[in-house]
Amino acid sequence: MALSQKINGLAAVLRKVASENSLSAFACSFGAEDMVLLDVISKEAQSIEVFSLDTGRLPEETHALLDTVREKYPIPIRLYFPESQAVEAWIEQNGPNGFYRSVAQRLQCCEIRKVRPLQRALSGKKSWITGLRREQSANRQTLQVEGWDDANGLLKFNPLLEWTSDDVWSYIKANDVPYNALHDRGYPSIGCAPCTRAVKPGEDSRAGRWWWESSEKECGLHLHRKTAT
Repeated sequence: MALSQKINGLAAVLRKVASENSLSAFACSFGAEDMVLLDVISKEAQSIEVFSLDTGRLPEETHALLDTVREKYPIPIRLYFPESQAVEAWIEQNGPNGFYRSVAQRLQCCEIRKVRPLQRALSGKKSWITGLRREQSANRQTLQVEGWDDANGLLKFNPLLEWTSDDVWSYIKANDVPYNALHDRGYPSIGCAPCTRAVKPGEDSRAGRWWWESSEKECGLHLHRKTAT
C-alpha cells in the first residue's frame, strides 16, 4: 500500500475516534511513531486528548523534544508522573537502579513509573490511541487496528499498525515533523535513560530496550489485550 493511502487511512481512523469516542486520548511517548500521530492529530482531530508519562528517568533529549512540541503544536499535552511515595519506597528497598538485578524488579519499577500513571491517565476514557506497529516485535504480530483492551477496560486503537519504519520516517521528513535527537544516534526505540541504549547494525529495533534481559522486552503498558469481535 502506498504511503499516501496509509496517511489517508490514518487520518480517517483518527477522525472516527474523535467523532465516535468523545472521551479518547493519545498516549504520546515522543518516539518517531508518536510524532507522526501527534502531527496528524493536530491537523485532523484536535479534540483527542494528548498525554504523556514522565517516569522521572526520561532522557534529556525527550524533555527537549517536549519543549519543541509545545512551541510547534496548538495541542495541550498533559503529563502524568509516578506517585512519589511509591517511587521512594521502591528505591529505599531496591536502590535507584535495582531494576538491573532481575526482570521482576524491573517490572516492578515499570509498574510504578509507567503502568499506574497510565491507569490514571485512562481513567474515565472510552478509548486510547497508541503508536504500536506490527513489525516492532513478535508480541505485536496479533494486534488489530481496533481492539478491546481488557487490562484497562476500553477500546484501543493502533492506527500505525501496518506502517513500516520507512513509512514513519518518510512522513517525518516530508512534513518537517520534529523528532527525538536520540534517533540520529542509533536509538530506534526510546524509553527511560538507564533502560535504553543505541542498537548495533543489524540488531532488532527493540534490542536497545532492557538490553541486559532476554525477556520479551515489554514494560506492561501493552499486555493482556483482546481483539474486538
